[in-house]
Amino acid sequence: HSTQKPTPSGVQTNEYVDAQLQEIVKKMRERAAVYKEKLKDPVLSSPEGSPTASPAKKPPPPPKEEKKEEKKEDAEAKPEEDHYCDMLCCKFKKPPLKKYLEYMKLPESIDSYTDRRYILWLLLVTIAYNWNCWFIPLRFVFPYQTPSNLVYWFAMDILCDICYLCDLLVFQPRVQFLQGGDIISDKVEMKKFYHSSMKFRLDVISILPFEVLAIFFGFNPAFRANRMLKHNTFFEFNDRLEAVMDKAYIYRVIRTTGYLLFILHINACLYYWASDYEGLGSTRWVYDGEGNMYLRCYYWAVRTLITIGGLPEPQTLFEIVFQLLNYFSGVFVFSSLIGQMRDVIGAATAGQNYYRSCMDNTVSYMNTYSIPRLVQNRVRTWYEYTWDSQGMLDESELLEQMPTKMQLAIAIDVNFAIVNKVDLFKASSFTGECRNGCDTQMIYDMLLRLKSIVYLPGDFVCKKGEIGREMYIIKQGEVQVLGGPDGTKVLVTLRAGAVFGEISLLAAGGGNRRTANVVAHGFANLFILDKKTLNEILVHYPDSEKLLMKKAKVLLKQKGKPAPGPPVQEPRGLAGFFGQKKETPKLFKAMAGLRGKESLFKVMKRQDDTQVMPQKLEKQKQRKSKERKILKESKDKIDFTKTLRASELPPKAENKPEQEKKPVEPAASSAPPAQKEEPNADAKAKSPAVLNKKDSLVISMSPSPRAGEGEILTVEVKEKK
Repeated sequence: HSTQKPTPSGVQTNEYVDAQLQEIVKKMRERAAVYKEKLKDPVLSSPEGSPTASPAKKPPPPPKEEKKEEKKEDAEAKPEEDHYCDMLCCKFKKPPLKKYLEYMKLPESIDSYTDRRYILWLLLVTIAYNWNCWFIPLRFVFPYQTPSNLVYWFAMDILCDICYLCDLLVFQPRVQFLQGGDIISDKVEMKKFYHSSMKFRLDVISILPFEVLAIFFGFNPAFRANRMLKHNTFFEFNDRLEAVMDKAYIYRVIRTTGYLLFILHINACLYYWASDYEGLGSTRWVYDGEGNMYLRCYYWAVRTLITIGGLPEPQTLFEIVFQLLNYFSGVFVFSSLIGQMRDVIGAATAGQNYYRSCMDNTVSYMNTYSIPRLVQNRVRTWYEYTWDSQGMLDESELLEQMPTKMQLAIAIDVNFAIVNKVDLFKASSFTGECRNGCDTQMIYDMLLRLKSIVYLPGDFVCKKGEIGREMYIIKQGEVQVLGGPDGTKVLVTLRAGAVFGEISLLAAGGGNRRTANVVAHGFANLFILDKKTLNEILVHYPDSEKLLMKKAKVLLKQKGKPAPGPPVQEPRGLAGFFGQKKETPKLFKAMAGLRGKESLFKVMKRQDDTQVMPQKLEKQKQRKSKERKILKESKDKIDFTKTLRASELPPKAENKPEQEKKPVEPAASSAPPAQKEEPNADAKAKSPAVLNKKDSLVISMSPSPRAGEGEILTVEVKEKK
């Protein structure tokens, strides 16, 4: 223990920090002492002999022990997993006994609609019930029960009674029931419900041991007649079995046939009892006691109950009354059974009859309007394939009868895996949010709107250039994408689960036109989702709509657009504010295109010039003629003034001829320039007009004064001020 040194009175210290610092100083001193010893003794300082470097290598042994424990556990687990039994020189793998016991363990509450174990138990009870129904009358009437075989009959009766008793005490009190829309699974409530039902009363009566009366009256099968009151279990088994069978009508036919055979069995027993009452062989009507008694009586019951006739006439009053009652009951029972059989068979073939009626009506319609034979054969083929592949013509008719939740559950099981493969509609994982994928609820709504359509071999699913308004998902079959110059080359073959046309739903980046022909190769069953339906769904999912737009643009870039032209240079400067110039229409290009070396507009302008030139020449001639007249008039005026001046001069002028000639020279010389102006004027008229820098050109269009002549082009040259 280190003591703290006294600190100056003006300084405050923390005791915890001071203690930690002292501990660090102590450890540093110990380490310095260890290093001094190593320097003195070099053996201790060598890395091989250092005892402090090896502790890190000591922990590995424990994992070996763990591995051994894991191996032991695996060795113990393997015998539980692998169980084989040798049979007929072959090994068959079978699950262990524990799994059997866990599966067969009786639950605390039983769902009578979905638990298959409960149906198996009802089957066992039904077999016991049928044993009693068939053999109690037989043993009571026919002398088949004898003291020699009484033990076997008694053993079978005990087994049937055990089934009745287990059903009464173990199974029925555990069956769930509905109360106010709620499923009750409480033990106490289930027992109360069963004990208060009529079924419980009948089950108790059916198990009462009236056989104890055999002590006083001897063993008689009639004492077991109460076993036939357990009919509720028999009818419950029929309902549950029909609910789980794929083809329930087969069992209905078998059950109806069993009803008929049982009625004939009871009639045979009654006939033997009547014959025994009258005396075997006493009259022609009764059984004579020859041959197999049961088969002979059963044969008589069949002919009587089905009213075949040809039987001996009854002799006594008892025989006549018995025969009349037999005929009446036979007509009633047999007619009801025949009607029931007709209903069962009609229900079994209802779908087939509907298919036949639809096909017959369609064929009649096509014959009425003289549809070509080729089209009629394709329609028949479509009917046959659709019915054979899916067992109905329209699946939506069946689903419309169910609630929306059940429709959604079926659609998810059937179609969700296919739709979720579409890159455009991949749902987000485990969440309904639209982070990494579309809203799962949106995909559920979309599943309910998918339509199933069957295409025949060679049918065009979509054609190149048409507007795409649907997305296709291949449910069954194959389709081929055709291309090439003639449109017959197979570019790719799409099989079940493939998707095409999904970009057309959003019309992103101009991708709403089909770029190739798609043809069904063989029979193809496709799901179709149209654009209108998708827009109706996306109204309720704005986030998914935004995400779909982004995905569509990305997918369009990945899949590639049609071959683009040369790259367009980005505009520079202020031109970037006005956007890219639109492409010139083809018709305008044709009009402005080159025709040899001159465009169409140049040709039209030259034609207009050839039509206007004569008019210009005439105007120039008129202008020249006016100029000539003006020059001529000016010349005449000059000559007149000369003669007038000459007459006014004095006579002195005659002595000076040179002086007289001088003023005449400019006048005379003035005439030739006037003559020289004519060719200059012509030259000026022929030479093209040239604009000076001080001039400005004004071009204007004005309507023509005459109707139908259009507009007049006016060109003016003005001098700038």
